[in-house]
Amino acid sequence: MNAPYRPGRIESDPVPAPVETGPEASSNRDIAPDIRLSQPVLIGSVLGFDLTLLVLTGYAAGALTGTETGSAGMAAIIVGVTLGVVLIHQRLFGYTIASFARASQQAIRFGGSVMAVFASMLALMVVSGADAGVLRLWALGWAGLAFAGMLLSRLALARQVARWTEEGRLARRAVIVGGGKPVHELVQSLNRDATKAIQILGLFDDRGGERSPDEIDSYHKLGRFDELVVFCRDHKVDLLIITLPHTAEARILHLLKKLWVLPIDIRISAIGARLKLRPRAYSYIGKTPFLSVFDKPLTDWGTAVKAVEDRVLAALMLVLLAPVMLAVALAVKFTSKGPILFKQTRYGFNNEKIGVYKFRSMYVDQCDANANRLVTKGDPRVTRVGAFIRKTSLDELPQLINVLKGELSIVGPRPHAMQAKADGQIYDEVVDGYFARHKVKPGITGWAQINGWRGETDTVDKIERRVECDLHYIDNWSVFFDLYILAMTPVSLLNTKNAY
Repeated sequence: MNAPYRPGRIESDPVPAPVETGPEASSNRDIAPDIRLSQPVLIGSVLGFDLTLLVLTGYAAGALTGTETGSAGMAAIIVGVTLGVVLIHQRLFGYTIASFARASQQAIRFGGSVMAVFASMLALMVVSGADAGVLRLWALGWAGLAFAGMLLSRLALARQVARWTEEGRLARRAVIVGGGKPVHELVQSLNRDATKAIQILGLFDDRGGERSPDEIDSYHKLGRFDELVVFCRDHKVDLLIITLPHTAEARILHLLKKLWVLPIDIRISAIGARLKLRPRAYSYIGKTPFLSVFDKPLTDWGTAVKAVEDRVLAALMLVLLAPVMLAVALAVKFTSKGPILFKQTRYGFNNEKIGVYKFRSMYVDQCDANANRLVTKGDPRVTRVGAFIRKTSLDELPQLINVLKGELSIVGPRPHAMQAKADGQIYDEVVDGYFARHKVKPGITGWAQINGWRGETDTVDKIERRVECDLHYIDNWSVFFDLYILAMTPVSLLNTKNAY
């Protein structure tokens, strides 16, 4: 006999209060508050701590052993060893929330990373014929200090992660698509695992009645399929689970076509699936199997690495380019009336609105905050200084401030103005799946820009080519890809075609 539908929520999941359903209720939903800690931010913080710890203990070991560490060569060794340890630790899955909860596991993995890198360094010293006596003492001291510092910090981190897990602050926000018996079986399976990995916000389904009641196991129906995209964006959903019957291929495909633009993981529940695959073909939450359909373009580790990369590069660039920015600011100030900076609202990550900074390039009484009209060659609204800084992209330099604030990346799809048009049509009306560009943070430069698709987009073809480049970047992101784009950006600026 099948178990009846009854309250059986995951222990860590607060039960959302009853809500209205239907389109008219989209702005009146009472959803459990988001009390989570961002997993990428936590991973990025630990990564930043490790990088700092390794560098500082390297210099501390030098001071304790009397080793000269002030030269450029020694600095390069310290940086190289630091990156080597972190990369090996990451390859050993040391930068995951699950591993943070196990201090002993962290100690073994970090210790192995340290031993591998330091052994390689000492071997290179011997092969190169260097006097490794003093350096060996320094390396051993450095390894000991780094391991001790890591062990103490991970013991504290493990206790804190256990507390946050118990409180549900590391749970992923999820919604379930479907209804009836499949949803009941899914919730019961998750409940048996007593997992605190996810926080289910509610259900979405177009059906009603007995096939899909308004409440299943204390979870309420929040709306219909057409409301999913907006809901997932507004409530920062991490995971979308589809429980529709596998025979409903048309409905599943229709859903996926709409949802692929979101920066979330999409899974299909594999409970009761007739197709029996190897265990490795499934992803799991506890012991509950799922088929992976779409993944976020950046993993938690990737998001953390990119955040560290962005802030380090932005800080360095602000220091190095400060004289240039000062010169541009003075030129803008003394050649036309008005403020030096111009702030424009644009779409950012996950379609969130952000205020992007630029050096003002237009006469203040003719600035177009919404980009209702594209700038063209010889545009009378643009000042003489403005024309120069737009062609050379110097007007974009203040966006390094947006990068430090976490609103932009150094490299990524360009953030377009909200009313920007191609051939008289707003971009998202022209290109199918346009908003998939927003699955990652927008950037100051990008793959489209270095391939010649910068500046004016007066035709549909231009915006289509730009979007193609942006999606290629999202699908193929890596740190080395970012560095290549960054290195090629000055070269691409020599081509001022379409840049007005």
